[in-house]
Amino acid sequence: MNKWTRILIMAQLALMMISGPVFAQELKVGFVNIGRLISESPQAAEAKESLQEEFAPRQREIIALQNDFKDKQARMDRDREVMGPDERQNLDRELRKEERDLSRSQQEFTEDINLRRNESLGKLQRELLKQVQIFAERENYDLVLHSDGVLFASPVIDVTEKVLAGLQASFGAQSGID
Repeated sequence: MNKWTRILIMAQLALMMISGPVFAQELKVGFVNIGRLISESPQAAEAKESLQEEFAPRQREIIALQNDFKDKQARMDRDREVMGPDERQNLDRELRKEERDLSRSQQEFTEDINLRRNESLGKLQRELLKQVQIFAERENYDLVLHSDGVLFASPVIDVTEKVLAGLQASFGAQSGID
């Protein structure tokens, strides 16, 4: 939603609130702190744990490669003076190749984990949005705003805690915990 659309919506909301007597019913407005939902929901914790489990073996492998590389580099530095020129040149070449391979492995690992993290975050955001919509419909809210477009929200209209409770209940139902 662009800046002008937000301004228009806020202006319309303000007009509706000012002209309250004209309306037969009150407007019910709520606010949700999406960042808090993402950081505190059990779904987010499960997604984070799942990513850690998925990528832990590759991370251990990269750490082992780093340690092996450091050991070879230390050996090269320690034994440089006693090596023959051919042996030193071969070891130098081998170290440069291993350094490139290690760098490539680290870059691929970072790209893969970022891709999976983004997929997981997208799924989590869709689930949070669904839960907010379920909450708003169940509680008869006319409008629920999120924290990115709000400069101020009174604690009176902050429904984050209630949505978070719904997420926790939904998570318990999904995992068989009640």
